Amino acid sequence: MMTPYPLDKFDLKILSYLQSNGRCSNVELADVVGLSQSPCLLRTKRLESAGYIVGYGAEIALEQLGEHIIVITEVTLQQRRPSDFKRFEERIIQYKEITECLNVSGGYDYLLRILASSLSNYQMFTEQLLEEDIGITKLSHRVVLKQPIKKREYPLEVILPDL
Repeated sequence: MMTPYPLDKFDLKILSYLQSNGRCSNVELADVVGLSQSPCLLRTKRLESAGYIVGYGAEIALEQLGEHIIVITEVTLQQRRPSDFKRFEERIIQYKEITECLNVSGGYDYLLRILASSLSNYQMFTEQLLEEDIGITKLSHRVVLKQPIKKREYPLEVILPDL
């Protein structure tokens, strides 16, 4: 991977558009961002190579697949040494149920988003987590009742207001 380079307004337009339209053609993308096709494709490939674009994917409608729950779980570790954080992170990556993990400041150490087919399956999963020797001292749970806002796109202009 190349070292990231400074972005200009065309790069930002490409990134912004691809966040919500990842399957668009290069012709469409070039038209939207105001470039001809060849330079647009070169810029897109360069953004991919530099690590600004890390992948493309489909958003799945979980409710179409069947019953499920999402639980936001606060995790507190027994110790807070760098080696404890590393051990925890290396071990939890194996669990497909954990769809997001954030190391946070405040009253707990991690915030996990966990997908389960039911509350009882979630309970079995957390019991399994607690049985492992990964340094967990406390779990707090918040079952998601609904998700009124779900954004897949980042507002890039917040980070780069001058572009």
